[in-house]
Amino acid sequence: MKKAGFFALAAITALVLTGCTDSDAPTSGDSGDGGSAGSADLIPVTVGVIPIADTAPIYVGDDQGFFEEEGIDLTIETATGGAAIVPAVVSGDYEFGFSNQLSLMVAADQGLDIKMVSAAVATTGDTSKDMGAVVTKPDSGIASPADLAGKTVSSNSVGNINDTAVRSVVDEAGADSSTIDFVEVPFPDAIAAVENDQVDAAFVVEPFVTAATEAGLEVVTYAYADFDPKLDIAAYFALSSVDADLLEKFQSAMQKSLEFADSNPDVVREIMGTYTKTDPAVLAEITLPTYPTEFDRASSEKLAAAAVEYGVLKAEPDFDNLLP
Repeated sequence: MKKAGFFALAAITALVLTGCTDSDAPTSGDSGDGGSAGSADLIPVTVGVIPIADTAPIYVGDDQGFFEEEGIDLTIETATGGAAIVPAVVSGDYEFGFSNQLSLMVAADQGLDIKMVSAAVATTGDTSKDMGAVVTKPDSGIASPADLAGKTVSSNSVGNINDTAVRSVVDEAGADSSTIDFVEVPFPDAIAAVENDQVDAAFVVEPFVTAATEAGLEVVTYAYADFDPKLDIAAYFALSSVDADLLEKFQSAMQKSLEFADSNPDVVREIMGTYTKTDPAVLAEITLPTYPTEFDRASSEKLAAAAVEYGVLKAEPDFDNLLP
């Protein structure tokens, strides 16, 4: 009971963080001497992200001074999902944003003039312990992906990479994924939604995968890894008209950040505690994703094909223009 109480509190704390999308949202500004006179020469840049393990590299890069080295005065704004971040980039509120790849394909499919500018996060490819999973209660009767047919499954947003990957895995298992009812529940609320029988299962990413298993829930499928062992999950993006010099600076800072984060998992775990308020004991146990510096185009094309099959996309995107 104490453990369950802790995770309920952790979920509430995380919800406060993820619910802030306006000027009062928690931000990460300059690191080191970011407040010095030298900061006047930096270019102000706001990036919208989701406060999960996937976005740790940008926080690490800010803390390590990689953005300042490139002449960027970085501000990080948080949102609950890419569906909220894309409009903010399109409207000019943010110069760059973070979103799952499929949401960006959908945005391009709808005519928005955006492009992916930096890789961000990918599955570990481990189908026995990955950073994204569908979780359920032990007594739910859901023991395999096929058992998800006819059930209610939550995701932080609907019509994106999560439900598309789950549908593909369920169909691959021989069941009918069209019978699944996908509903939108923010990651921080998903554990409680499962425990309270609001949904039969939930798709969550770290640190919520570990929080869920620690709370007694069980993993049905590590859907990202089951879908494709090299799946690029998300990307940083901008308007196609973004200033070329600024883009080069941002891409350089992100490459340094991704390389450093991928090589320093302890630093990643430590910094996650500053923007997710996750207990250190949980952070020590989470499965970190990989942080690639280049896109795996084949996995993106596979994801797009699945999205077309399920009606999420009208047509596969022109990856020559969408990817860097």
